[in-house]
Amino acid sequence: MMNAGGATGTENLRVGVDVGGTKIEAVLTDAAGAILASGRRTARKGGNEVVEDVAAIVRQVAGMRFDEVRSVGIGIPGLVHRDTGQVENVVNLGIEKLELGGRASGMLGLPVWVDNDVNAAALGAYGTLPERLRWGRMAFVNLGTGLAAGFVRAGLVERGDTGALGEIGHLPVDPNLVACKCGQRGCLETACSGGALRRMWPMADPPLPDILAKAAEGDAEAGRVLGILLHALADVVQIVAQGEDPSVIVIGGGVSRVGSPLLDALRGELRRRESSSGFIAGLRLTERLRLADPSIPIGALGASLIAC
Repeated sequence: MMNAGGATGTENLRVGVDVGGTKIEAVLTDAAGAILASGRRTARKGGNEVVEDVAAIVRQVAGMRFDEVRSVGIGIPGLVHRDTGQVENVVNLGIEKLELGGRASGMLGLPVWVDNDVNAAALGAYGTLPERLRWGRMAFVNLGTGLAAGFVRAGLVERGDTGALGEIGHLPVDPNLVACKCGQRGCLETACSGGALRRMWPMADPPLPDILAKAAEGDAEAGRVLGILLHALADVVQIVAQGEDPSVIVIGGGVSRVGSPLLDALRGELRRRESSSGFIAGLRLTERLRLADPSIPIGALGASLIAC
């Protein structure tokens, strides 16, 4: 946390900012977490640019109610030091090291909290669940350019000792053994992510809707690529379920925006596994799955919830 003054208004308003590789989204929320306003702008590369853009979008979504904002939360990729607000290795934005929390706080005159973007999105996804599903642990699987997971229990993000909790994208268990940028082979991210799909199916953007359509028509290559994706994604669900045993597994991220066709295909893959394994059938994996609501900017919403 970084502090620099505070809001002067009487309302408990917060702003959450989701910094991505290509866009920055923000929401203004009230004390109950209801979204009052939202905004989006193109992300620019560079530390100075990111700080300027964060400050600008906070003021944009707050508008005339800026003086009522109590705090700001920011979700961003890379290594995040939550105690200082420093971020490192935000590759897509050309950032090696940036004192994001302190600098944004100084520009806005508000307390600023910074967290990893997947943790923020997980918290946002949890906040959209019906009350009846908030009693246990929730896992959020982020199918974006890469692959990672976040875990929330009773409204709190669960964290490991080193910050590696949820880095499932770099588990080297995929049998195709494609080389990964991390230096390993067979990482789940090489088979189950937006980057993987663009590599395997460069003829369409976004790839997955076209892959699903062509596979349904009997296209052999589309069927092969879809099989790679579903095998890896089912592995992800099993790893999350058997390692963390959440009551709900939410699939989100850009790849998931294709909607129910992806969820239906994934459930089909899991049912095939259930048919040959009583153990897998007993896990009731298909019953735990949900899709994140694509109409809600859950990354920015979750960022607002980390702002105390």
